[in-house]
Amino acid sequence: VQLVESGGGLVQPGGSLTLSCAASTITFSSYAMSWHRQAPGKERELVAIISSSGGTTNYADYVKGRFTISRDDAKNTVYLQMNSLEPEDTAVYYCRAARARVYWGQGTQVTVSS
Repeated sequence: VQLVESGGGLVQPGGSLTLSCAASTITFSSYAMSWHRQAPGKERELVAIISSSGGTTNYADYVKGRFTISRDDAKNTVYLQMNSLEPEDTAVYYCRAARARVYWGQGTQVTVSS
């Protein structure tokens, strides 16, 4: 499974970005998908996760109410809508696919700065 993230960039505080992660597998709908991030000098941390059915989502406390994870199984794509961005959200964002094995994308940089 190959995962390719896109949509990162530079945004001002309070702004919004939508990240996309496209997967190269016809069994995409059977994978639980998640977004993680890693800031310089820090460990990678979970941001949000969505079940294979899309019926269950969970978020880290520090993004609840600001970020929304969703998936489009017809497009083999998972999204992360990020609103009210803060400088502390600056990090490389990675998507992950999990079933029997775990797969990671290469990451996309998000920088929140004025």
